[in-house]
Amino acid sequence: MGLFDFMKEIGKKLFSKEEDAAEKIKKNIEEDNPGVTGLKVEFNEGVVSLSGQAASQEAMEKAVLLAGNVQGVSEVKIDGLSAPPAEKKVEYYVIKKGDTLSAIAKQFYGKASEYPRIFEANREVIKDANLIYPGQKIRIPLD
Repeated sequence: MGLFDFMKEIGKKLFSKEEDAAEKIKKNIEEDNPGVTGLKVEFNEGVVSLSGQAASQEAMEKAVLLAGNVQGVSEVKIDGLSAPPAEKKVEYYVIKKGDTLSAIAKQFYGKASEYPRIFEANREVIKDANLIYPGQKIRIPLD
């Protein structure tokens, strides 16, 4: 594990100068407080490195998605971020043009009406269930 790839050209625009990136990404993660203490963020040429202690595997995954779904970020490394073992199985999904949360729910769960499950699992990254964009990476809880 340790490295997650993202689309550098898309995502939430947080910074315009690379020297501000680490601070802005850290603030973005801490605002949604997924459960990481002692969070440290480094940024170098599109690569974010996270370190600290995550309260759960889910908290770690959310921190990764909050850092990665930022314009200018191509990779997130978590070698310095520790978390307890995963309790639930999760798959990552990259949203494609024309996708809706209902369609994604139908693909993974067999029922479009299960879309709130995906929305709740990604509330930090998806603020409005109707506003998702191609290239955005989300968590799909499988348990």
